Amino acid sequence: MTPEDEMTPEETSGRRLETARPATGSAALDVLHVDMDCFFAAVEVLDNPSLAGKPVIVGGTGARGVVASCSYEARATGVSSAMPMTEARRRCPAAVVIQGRHDRYGEVSRQLHDVLRAFTPIIEPIAFDEAFLDVSGSHRLFGPSRAIAWSIRGRVRAELDLDCSVGVGRSKLIAKLASREAKPRATRTGRVDGAGVVVITADEELPWLQPRSVSDLWGVGPRTTERLGSYGIRTVGDLALLDEASLIRLVGRAAGRQLYRLARAEDPRPVVAERAVKSIGHEETFATDRYDFDSLHSELVRLSDSVGGRLRSAGVVGRTVTLKVRFGDFTTITRSHSLSSPLQSSAEIAEIGSALLAGVELGRGLRLIGITVSSLETGGAAAGRQLELLAIDSGRQEDDRHRAMGEVDAAVDAIRRRYGMAAVGSGGVVSSSGLRVKAIGDTAWGPAVPDGAPEPAPTPLSHPSPDRSHREPR
Repeated sequence: MTPEDEMTPEETSGRRLETARPATGSAALDVLHVDMDCFFAAVEVLDNPSLAGKPVIVGGTGARGVVASCSYEARATGVSSAMPMTEARRRCPAAVVIQGRHDRYGEVSRQLHDVLRAFTPIIEPIAFDEAFLDVSGSHRLFGPSRAIAWSIRGRVRAELDLDCSVGVGRSKLIAKLASREAKPRATRTGRVDGAGVVVITADEELPWLQPRSVSDLWGVGPRTTERLGSYGIRTVGDLALLDEASLIRLVGRAAGRQLYRLARAEDPRPVVAERAVKSIGHEETFATDRYDFDSLHSELVRLSDSVGGRLRSAGVVGRTVTLKVRFGDFTTITRSHSLSSPLQSSAEIAEIGSALLAGVELGRGLRLIGITVSSLETGGAAAGRQLELLAIDSGRQEDDRHRAMGEVDAAVDAIRRRYGMAAVGSGGVVSSSGLRVKAIGDTAWGPAVPDGAPEPAPTPLSHPSPDRSHREPR
């Protein structure tokens, strides 16, 4: 047991780590973190200037929606991202609530990356609105990192008419926290401008990092924060007083090792320009719980149609199909099936998904369903599957079936490329209003209020948010 283990929580939380900056690589400030300010809300104001100065909330407008982004005027009333939309309406009754437009934010995000690529090719996107940059090879053209950060801010403002904040440091950890400090703040009296650019030098890292909450570190969520707090560990400085073995005992081996390094400003992760896609999937949140297999099967066909199309567009195939369901009480389960040979056919994905769904008890009602294909690899699925299927008695018949499905997929893809996604589709994507082709992010923040339906009533209580996979972090 270390001396820190024997201390009372008050003694531990009252101390500060006094040590020199760890010698972990170069002192060069080559990592930048660019983060757009209130991105989704700012894009809505950009497209509709009459919203300027108003409390704008973007997200899922239905009763099960969550906040994706909000303007500083809305934040001043206590609204924040990932908050249930009904609670956000209660806190800010005067808000202009807008259903999120995933495609539009993606379009502006691509424009943002065009700006960033003018400064460096080494860009690691984190979300629509943020990215890490490695500018180690950019100094001869653009000057020191501080100057590059200010140039990026100026170009984003000039070309996109939007604002961003930039953090500069030796590592991803420091750069990301620095960009957060550079942001504007919402107060009851209005918006307070931030610094815009914050640079943390190597010698400043530990004194600047130690007073921060442990929740600012990667991997420290609410549960870990609560557990560490029960031992009097509330700041990064408190955390850095513990040796690695003690941290491993508290939070587990992987998390303990990571937090031990991060608490000492040691973050060796490089900026990675390209990451291989590990999975492709879609999910749908329903306005009301679904109980019947037939309607859920139709949704799976719709989701699988888009998943298969994205696989073929990317030129990849996958070996594992995973069904995700979330019940009305927010309990979430997954069921997976792995194949000996890969697939990319929309019909086959739907078949496997439905077989997995048949094993789920639907009596509690489902609020969300999703289908994902993983274990991806480059290439076509046909050859591998034909070799396997021809080896059995009924192989030729099955081979013909899979070939036919591939031909149908190819024809559908060709028609959609020429005439648009809504030009053609299987019976499973047809409704009384036409084709219901699943688009990326169309219910990322929950379903919208149906046309002609009243807005959901505000709720006085917080409850867990159902979907946070595409929310704006701040």
